[in-house]
Amino acid sequence: MRFRRTRGPRRFTSGAAVAAAAEAAAGVDVLPQSSAAAFFDVDNTVLRGAAIFYFARGMYARKYFRARDIARFGYQQVRFRIGAEDPDHVDNARSAALSFIVNRSVGELKDLAEEIFEEVIQKKVWPGTRAIAQSHLDEGQRVWLVTAAPVELATIIAKKLGLTGALGTVAEHVDGAYTGRLVGDLLHGPAKADAVRALAEREGLELGRCAAYSDSANDIPMLSLVGFPCAINPDARLRAYAKECGWQVRDYRARRRNTAIGVAAGAGAVAGAIVGLALARRTRR
Repeated sequence: MRFRRTRGPRRFTSGAAVAAAAEAAAGVDVLPQSSAAAFFDVDNTVLRGAAIFYFARGMYARKYFRARDIARFGYQQVRFRIGAEDPDHVDNARSAALSFIVNRSVGELKDLAEEIFEEVIQKKVWPGTRAIAQSHLDEGQRVWLVTAAPVELATIIAKKLGLTGALGTVAEHVDGAYTGRLVGDLLHGPAKADAVRALAEREGLELGRCAAYSDSANDIPMLSLVGFPCAINPDARLRAYAKECGWQVRDYRARRRNTAIGVAAGAGAVAGAIVGLALARRTRR
């Protein structure tokens, strides 16, 4: 099996833009003792399921948007995940979602992320993955989350887990309020590799000494960058590719699943920004 990077219109954010916006988790005091680091995908790698789905559920419970909004965005995510997504459809969905957050406060989003982490997300962390992350920290290495979810949400997760920080999809804001535009585009697939490469250059990391972890074949470009790639709870494509390449595989699932739930769990990694950026309260009707 060979992984081929498809060519087409550049739809993802530049790595430099994401690395420049990378957020260190406030209050986490990990002094880098090494030129090595570890990069973790979030959905189904660090968490059971998708962070953005839990976030969206919390937002729905607070009446920020309606059930049909979640259903619409969830359907688009699954289509993207299985390769049936029309790029123009993604653009339209993203534009609609971004329109919801115009003039909304960055502080509001961060406060909500904190609440929802405490309520739901912390219970979804894979103990095995957390132990791996801790082992990197114990070696004096930096540990970064790399996800398509909004960087604000990713940074809260990193902070709560005691990690270094997060790379995520970046929404533009001016004077503390969202403008309704992205800085670049979704952090997904090859864009994750670009962002990791840019961060490594900025932080003085040697990628050959770094590790990366993911569940999805979409992250093969990021996994291929580092000297120590590992597939965690891998999908079928990544499992086969990892076996061919001799990569380490760890599976923390009690049993293998190939259901709609499994698809939905990974889908958040693709269009997390689409749902996550639909955070601002819609006009109540």
